[in-house]
Amino acid sequence: MKAALFSACLLAALGARAQTAPAAAASAPPPPPFSFFVTSTGGGNGANYGGLEGADAHCQKLADAAGTPFKTWRAYLSTQGAGAVNARDRIGKGPWTNVRGQVVARDVAHLHGDTLEQAQLGSNLTRNTALTEKGERPKAAGDTPNEHDILTGSTQDGRAYPDGADKTCRNYSSGAEDGSVQLGHFDRTGGGNASWNSAHASRGCSQPKLVSTGGAGLLYCFAAN
Repeated sequence: MKAALFSACLLAALGARAQTAPAAAASAPPPPPFSFFVTSTGGGNGANYGGLEGADAHCQKLADAAGTPFKTWRAYLSTQGAGAVNARDRIGKGPWTNVRGQVVARDVAHLHGDTLEQAQLGSNLTRNTALTEKGERPKAAGDTPNEHDILTGSTQDGRAYPDGADKTCRNYSSGAEDGSVQLGHFDRTGGGNASWNSAHASRGCSQPKLVSTGGAGLLYCFAAN
């Protein structure tokens, strides 16, 4: 009698445990919201995004589709000419994390290596952390096709180029065969300086010209709020 009662109690306890296991799994905390990504796709018209507003809208569209709670997304782009804009001044204060919750940079100074110590240390923006809004790694050097060129129009310290040679494809309003935009390498490979934001200039502004040097018209996007 006692053995039968013990067995019944044991079975009841195991059953209760089995029923609560899914509930415990379902209550696991969601991953932290991300605040940085590389666009999974370009705009489709080379460096022509219709200006900064169009580039920001592209970042916003992809971020919203991925379900991020942040409201204001900015493309990491500098402009030239009257009212020139520095990319570093429009992306917020940080810190920024990718889809996996990995810290890409603590703040603007860390991102750009403003001090000697920060420059020696370097930011955490590498081929392993520069993920898309889908949590995927863009195609890097060695992949087919190589798409490591990212539009920035910026110097290595994240600022606009002085007036003169076009470094922004007419402030991201041109998809022509001529012109040029400054590019960074998310995988920190090639370009002579392995810079994530200012490795080399493009051969033109059209989609085929961007593709010819290893790009697809992709952008860096940062949550500014």
